[in-house]
Parts: sequence; C-alpha cells; structure tokens
Amino acid sequence: MDKLVAVLDEQNIEYEIIKHSKQLNTAQEGAEYFGIEIGQTAPTLILKTEKGYFCLIISGDYGRVDFDSLRKILSVEQVKLASPKEVEQVTGSMIGSVSLINMDIPTILDSQVNRFQYVYGGTGVPQTTLKIRPSDLEKVNEIVGYIR
Repeated sequence: MDKLVAVLDEQNIEYEIIKHSKQLNTAQEGAEYFGIEIGQTAPTLILKTEKGYFCLIISGDYGRVDFDSLRKILSVEQVKLASPKEVEQVTGSMIGSVSLINMDIPTILDSQVNRFQYVYGGTGVPQTTLKIRPSDLEKVNEIVGYIR
C-alpha cells in the first residue's frame, strides 16, 4: 500500500484509505458497510487477452460484463476474466482486494462511475478501501477505453 499512497500523494490526489474489521467481498457488502449506493462501489476486475492483461473498473451496479464490447474496445479476439492465480501474479493482490490504481496495467473504465463524487474500491490490501474521485482514477491509471 506504500506505493499506492506514494503515487496518490505525488499527484496531489484527494483520497481516503478506510480500514475495516471485515473483508468486503461484493459490491452489495461494500454498499451496506459504507452506507452508499451500490453504484459507488468500484470493483477492479482483471481481464486476460492475447495482448496481455487489462484492468476493468466498473460501477458496482454494472451487471453482467459485456465481453463482446470489451473485445471491440481492446481489438482482441478473446477476452475473459483472469483466474485467481493470474490476478495475484499480475497485481500482487487477491481477488476482492485488487487496487483501483494499477499504473502498469492498461485500464478500461466504466463511464458510469462519474455519476458520483466519490467511488470506493480496492487498495491491494484486504480489509482496506480506497475512497477517491472518479476523475482522479483517470489521472493515475492508463485509461485505454470506456464502457457504456
């Protein structure tokens, strides 16, 4: 998490890292825990393609991931969710804790996160959550496309 904090501080990003006593595994659990709309939760999914790995940051109310749209955005033949082992190899984090900030991994962002002043997502460390402005996600990640 030191790297995450260093990146956010270096770029003068306003953020809050919130520690909690239980692991939040779903968008619904996060929304209930923080008393926010489910759309304000922002899970980070890791995608595997023949061009390598990508992050997909979605609004918690996104629903089913549209892999056809992702194939078009990324200009790839195949796209699927990375396995738990692959997620850990690529991010250093377990599924459910993947950071919203992954500067080394190209990122696709759900444009619907911009409905909110702040979104809540992973830090890379279990039982911690990053609260950040959606516009700042665009500043610190390498955004290669948008969904919705």
